[in-house]
Amino acid sequence: MTFDEPGFWLAVLQIIWIDILLSGDNAVVIALACRKLPPQQRLWGVVLGTMVAIVLRVLFAGGITTLMTVPFLKVVGGVLLLWIAVKLLCSDENGTCEHVESVDTLWRAVRIVAIADVVMSLDNVIAIAAAARGSYSLLMFGLAVSIPLIMAGAAVVMALTERFPIVVWAGAALLGWIAGEIIATDPVIVQYLDPHWAHTVWIASAILGAVFVVSVGLWQRRRRSALVQPPSG
Repeated sequence: MTFDEPGFWLAVLQIIWIDILLSGDNAVVIALACRKLPPQQRLWGVVLGTMVAIVLRVLFAGGITTLMTVPFLKVVGGVLLLWIAVKLLCSDENGTCEHVESVDTLWRAVRIVAIADVVMSLDNVIAIAAAARGSYSLLMFGLAVSIPLIMAGAAVVMALTERFPIVVWAGAALLGWIAGEIIATDPVIVQYLDPHWAHTVWIASAILGAVFVVSVGLWQRRRRSALVQPPSG
């Protein structure tokens, strides 16, 4: 595909649109993981988290077709993402989680982002690769466009979490929703689904993922409150 072909520019527009739609989940997990970092380390957290996301997408681009057909890979990835979403709710606005030194916190944030991106980047690369129609240059273009979108999105979400704590819960629920989607589309599960019911199962699984994350988060919050509440009498 060359520059003078109409299909080339249509593919470029499609890739940009896909990046706008799909970079949000990466931005959310980076923002939630970095929101408790000291102000001087937040920029590094966003930059390193974004670089991790892009590097993983590049690595996955070569073997994406094979990876997505590995049985139970998406189930394991979805469960990991559920765990991450719950973990990100642990450090709430009251700061009830134990204190960790600043440097360790930065790398812990990057580690959380890396694990989540391993799961989420798979589907993102599939969408970009499909729009690229076999063109390696268009695929790389799509990955490059992701960088500013993810960084800008993470900055916006972090700013919102500081003003509106409910955004943290909404972001964690979104990750739970994505985890549910991923699990429902694993080849092992899809092979047993009637095609007419596949979409319904996908939606139900996504809703269950979001509800699970919020429910566990609320349970953890009540449990911590009960532990720190002084005994009556």
